[in-house]
Amino acid sequence: MHAPVLVLKDSLKRESGSKVHHANIQASKAVADIIRTTLGPRSMLKMLLDAAGGIVVTNDGNAILRELDVAHPAAKSMIELSRTQDEEVGDGTTSVIVLAGEMLHVAEAFIDKNYHPTVICRAYNKCLEDAIAVLDKIAMTIDVKDRATMLGLVKSCIGTKFTSQFGDLIADLAIDATTIVGVELGQGLREVDIKKYIKVEKVPGGQLEDSKVLKGVMINKDVVAPGKMRRKIVNPRIILLDSPLEYKKGENQTNAELLKEEDWSVLLKMEEEYIENLCAQILKFKPDLVITEKGLSDLACHYFSKAGVSAIRRLRKTDNNRIAKASGAVIVNRPDELQESDVGTGAGLFEVKKIGDEFFAFIVDCKDPKACTILLRGASKDLLNEVERNLQDAMSVARNIIKNPKLVPGGGATELTVSATLKQKSSSIEGVEKWPYEAAAIAFEAIPRTLAQNCGVNVIRTMTALQGKHGSGENAWIGIDGNTGEITDMKERKIWDSYTVKAQAFKTAIEAACMLLRIDDIVSGIKKKQAPGAQGPSKPTIEQEGDADNENMIPE
Repeated sequence: MHAPVLVLKDSLKRESGSKVHHANIQASKAVADIIRTTLGPRSMLKMLLDAAGGIVVTNDGNAILRELDVAHPAAKSMIELSRTQDEEVGDGTTSVIVLAGEMLHVAEAFIDKNYHPTVICRAYNKCLEDAIAVLDKIAMTIDVKDRATMLGLVKSCIGTKFTSQFGDLIADLAIDATTIVGVELGQGLREVDIKKYIKVEKVPGGQLEDSKVLKGVMINKDVVAPGKMRRKIVNPRIILLDSPLEYKKGENQTNAELLKEEDWSVLLKMEEEYIENLCAQILKFKPDLVITEKGLSDLACHYFSKAGVSAIRRLRKTDNNRIAKASGAVIVNRPDELQESDVGTGAGLFEVKKIGDEFFAFIVDCKDPKACTILLRGASKDLLNEVERNLQDAMSVARNIIKNPKLVPGGGATELTVSATLKQKSSSIEGVEKWPYEAAAIAFEAIPRTLAQNCGVNVIRTMTALQGKHGSGENAWIGIDGNTGEITDMKERKIWDSYTVKAQAFKTAIEAACMLLRIDDIVSGIKKKQAPGAQGPSKPTIEQEGDADNENMIPE
């Protein structure tokens, strides 16, 4: 007897075969075309309306695609690419989409000729291996300690961004911040945790030139009792707590029955004594500043101000961690476990300043801080948001270089070299894979071509000249200057790219193109909303063997 066959009716919509390939390729190209104009230093900006009704003005590929609301699954997967690139290396989010779109575009011709997608993918993967080998060959190693080179590199990587008009400012901030929080792992390796230990604090007002990296931490808090506590302390002794400095309430509802009137005053006295003991345990270590993540009662505040100690309450956990890293203090969970070694003495100055309408506490001039705050000033919120996005990219580039100090030429020179080398190699490949391999080699030219388009030069002439120069293999560093559109040596113009970013972009783009090419079926199980009053959806029916041959199967 046959097993029952589960047949899904109504809710399934199915497309298959080359129709799906074409639809996927078209969707991917549409996504690539949206952000194609944002590649390079002479790129356009996009103005987006976000879900909350605010506006975003940016040319950062990831920021644009994040706001898009697309229905096609292939387009969604393309948008995911730029997010992956952003999380992994923080830069190259536009290049990756343009490259993946081009890889799929050149594959379309082979799909039409009935090439099997697996053959195309095999050629693409071979192409990727050879491309990475070319990158290894042309990459040059630099000295991370040489600030001028680092500055040049970070500048050329964020030269395509909006803030490039402010000169070295953003690059300087990024290098300073990543140098401060870098931690030696031994064997010459350094780890830079941007997310945890670098805080970007945006304060509208002032000029962008007033932005700076603080050797320490800045928090949007004032002391608990402004009139009674000091707002400026030189070389403060800092104690960081993770526990409340108020009377502990019971975990669940507690009922206390009091028989005598005096019991009430005894109860209140016990509460007071409890807090007094807590404060005494802390004051024993003669701190100048006590910071807690939890609450701090009025009574504790009174004891502290009497002892001349400043206090800050309800601080975020992440900020507390940064202060610990900057001042050398240890966050303590119970005041009775305090030791002298837990007191932070690394900070040079604690000061509360008023910026605009708000008070900010600065713990700065630290001796060897492993956390820092970047203070950004600027005319408007939109400007500050864009500067922050650019700064994140700049810090990621600096981090990549500290981790893997290798450079490749920018300005499309890397892609042209890869393309020229792979074209030569394709003649030695046997079998049917030769053509897709050659097509993938040509697809790499999408990056320099887009750069040429965006700076408004004659694309065909420029590309022919570049191909000629790279075809003879004379200089791998010849590329296009995105500002002027001239064909120059990238070494002289100091237009560089990080090896990590390029390698990641190539890998992500080609692997994604292969994945989308391999899809031959899109089955959508989403039900269309029914009009009110219509019949409810029919449930999936389980059919017995007798009905299994009926026409209820999914149509081909």
